[in-house]
Amino acid sequence: MRTFSIFTLPAGLTDRDRLNRKHMLARMGLAWLAMMQVMMFAFPGYLRSQEMSADNLQLLDQAIFIMNWISLVLTVPVVLYCAWPVWGGALLRVAQGRVSMDVPVALGIVAAFIPSAYATWGGTGEVYFDSVTMFVAFLLTARYLELCARQAVGTGAAHALIEQFRVSVSRRADQLAFWFVVIQLALAFLVGAVWYVYAPQHAIAVMVALLVMSCPCAMAMAVPTAVAAAHATLSARPASTDLDVVRLTQATGKVSRQNLYASVIWHLLMTPLAAMGLIAPWLAAISMLLSSLAVAANSWRLFRRQTRVAPTAWRGAPAQG
Repeated sequence: MRTFSIFTLPAGLTDRDRLNRKHMLARMGLAWLAMMQVMMFAFPGYLRSQEMSADNLQLLDQAIFIMNWISLVLTVPVVLYCAWPVWGGALLRVAQGRVSMDVPVALGIVAAFIPSAYATWGGTGEVYFDSVTMFVAFLLTARYLELCARQAVGTGAAHALIEQFRVSVSRRADQLAFWFVVIQLALAFLVGAVWYVYAPQHAIAVMVALLVMSCPCAMAMAVPTAVAAAHATLSARPASTDLDVVRLTQATGKVSRQNLYASVIWHLLMTPLAAMGLIAPWLAAISMLLSSLAVAANSWRLFRRQTRVAPTAWRGAPAQG
């Protein structure tokens, strides 16, 4: 059996695609590095308590002030360089009069970064630099997995059939993701406005958490990762009949639906908690990453299950006709 991985560079990849992949990896690596440092510098803020003595509280506030400025410096390249594809995608879709997942992502970054920078400059207020860097790092991780999955496409009639399936299913998935983003955006601003009226000190955190939750990263990965698993199966077992390919396609469709519906259910469960202020922005970012990793793991399970047996015994719904 030939070893296959979505992280292996395909032989027919163009120079432009290779460069795009390298840039994505560089952005992801920088975002993760900055995230780990910013989270470390944010730790003193979680220790602050009014029950501390005046001297200790003053010393801690001075440390927090310095740490916030360092976090700001580390977050700027994450926002400007690492998140550059987000800004480009959001501006392009807005110019076209459309809404994509880049729009809520961009709004979430702005809603968290601008107040944090203002609070750092003034020396008072809450900062969310850890949430910003974590959100961007996790988002780029999910998108890198999606990019590798989309590029892991083999050649031949069987692979072409899988790609035809991907195109047809992706249309429905994209339509679902579109309406999901629109509803989540409206909900984020509505809930944020309500919190601003009754508890303005928590309004930004709640709205940022909802904007983070509105990013359908797992939905975007639902079909590409399942299709990548199908391509991996065909590459691992090139000697397959038409019946095998049909069964594999049907099994891929089943996993795609599992990924898509499970990600929707996950968002529906987490969104009310975020609206009630029970989920911090950084926790919403972790939730987004976990849902994306769950989708990738379920698709990988398809590949492992299909390659454990002989091609003629591939699991899936019986062929029709």
